[in-house]
Amino acid sequence: VQITILFQIKSTSTVFSHRLQAYDYSTVTSESKRCQARPLPIGFMSPLSFANQMKEQIRKVIAHEAAAVSDIPIEDDFITAVAIIHKQVHEEKGKLVTSGMGKAGQIAANIATTFSSTGTPAVFLHPSESQHGDLGILQEHDALLVLSNSGKTREIIELIELAENLHQGLPLIVISSNPDGILAKNAAAFIYTGNPKEVCPLGLSPTTSTTVMTVIGDALLVSMMKKIGFNNEEYAKRHHGGYLGSKSRLQAEGEK
Repeated sequence: VQITILFQIKSTSTVFSHRLQAYDYSTVTSESKRCQARPLPIGFMSPLSFANQMKEQIRKVIAHEAAAVSDIPIEDDFITAVAIIHKQVHEEKGKLVTSGMGKAGQIAANIATTFSSTGTPAVFLHPSESQHGDLGILQEHDALLVLSNSGKTREIIELIELAENLHQGLPLIVISSNPDGILAKNAAAFIYTGNPKEVCPLGLSPTTSTTVMTVIGDALLVSMMKKIGFNNEEYAKRHHGGYLGSKSRLQAEGEK
């Protein structure tokens, strides 16, 4: 028993002494500053240095994405897209149908729900599920808004072909980084993302591209809200619950 206890104490002391070597205590007090610091192990990064490096990396990511948003080309197709949505939804009483695959699909779904909550009925149609019956959600006065960074996503191309077979002439709005793709060539309105470089270290994962798509969706949304004169009272009718519901009702009272 005595041998075991001594071994544990010795082992603990060894670990503790190793941990002490991992920190530079020369900056803890003014007195310690006059003492020579114990050298840090080769290749070791102190917690403070690591944190500073991470903060700098985060600043670069934010700066990269902010620049990509600022570089979105503001072309007439934005205006065309808003006009198409307004005509099909608010005049012809159709709806906006958004679609996208993968990460772009998640942005498309968000765009649809936000349009719906702000007075423009919209739904998300998954391109794969559309081939298994969900295509039936399309009606003759709808407008299509599809997102594809590459501009040649197979499932989206197939969706457009199937939609045309079901209801010919549905107006197509495309958000993409590829102005020469088949989707852009078949679009009534093509909104170019500016083809930003992904901030992902591998240059693969949709990061900056989906940020830009989100902002473009917001730009279309806000433009439509302004066009139809959407107000707090109408917002409250569609968003009754939660903090935003209470806030919109309170603001609506203030408008009366």
